[in-house]
Amino acid sequence: MIIDGKQIAQRQKEHIREEVATLAARYGRKPCLDVIIVGENPASMSYVRSKIKATEYCGFDGELIQLPASVSEDELLRVIRERNENDRVDGILVQLPLPKHINEQRVIETISPEKDVDGFHPSNVARLWLNEDAIVPCTPLGIIALLEQSGTVFEGRHAVVVGRSNIVGKPIAKLLLDKNCTVTIAHSRTADLAAVCKEADILVVAVGRPGVITGEMVKPGATVIDVGINRTDSGKLVGDVDYESAAPVAGAITPVPGGVGPMTISMLMYNTLKCYNQRITNLSRNNH
Repeated sequence: MIIDGKQIAQRQKEHIREEVATLAARYGRKPCLDVIIVGENPASMSYVRSKIKATEYCGFDGELIQLPASVSEDELLRVIRERNENDRVDGILVQLPLPKHINEQRVIETISPEKDVDGFHPSNVARLWLNEDAIVPCTPLGIIALLEQSGTVFEGRHAVVVGRSNIVGKPIAKLLLDKNCTVTIAHSRTADLAAVCKEADILVVAVGRPGVITGEMVKPGATVIDVGINRTDSGKLVGDVDYESAAPVAGAITPVPGGVGPMTISMLMYNTLKCYNQRITNLSRNNH
């Protein structure tokens, strides 16, 4: 079975769009997401265009702030702080990666945790691991939605996550643990990676390198989630999994493109709406 991320994401965006229309009528304003991009990296520009298109479809307000690649770190932080203090803004997204002269962690920590739609701020990371209400990173949240929508059974299953980043690997491992999976975190240098992957009922691959996982490394009938987005020399988009050899073995698999990517953007909309609802709730409490 091919897990169609586009279709699942579209359904979710339709639900969000309907909810936004109701909330806007009730509270007199729409959710607002401001997106900041530094420089003109083609891949980043493409991602941002997709995100802006989704915000427009869902009925959000927002602003795209484009800054030159030469912008100073202090100036970028000033722009973020302005959005932190702006009551119009519910969510702030700074498109990564950033130019090398800018400290990404400092940028992440400057975004207000209440407006951190990416879920990267240390306070959101901590809340996730403490099982408190948190803004969860979009890609892991999207992966769980894909698995749920495809009828995946979690409890008692062995999940292997190949990748240990704070953006995908570690948070998806935590979410799978919360679903009562047994979870192994591996990476590209794991000894005998093929044997580890072969044990997985659910295999999530997020290392950013094409062809890391091939069909002979997949357990027959396993569900394979390919997070990687890589471009070949010919310009073709491919994942971290060799789709041609893995698809005949897997019970279910996400394609690249069209799998995890659309769900990541859909979950960005979900997180923005969550930030909006939390701010509405907090304002209501303060007024009483």
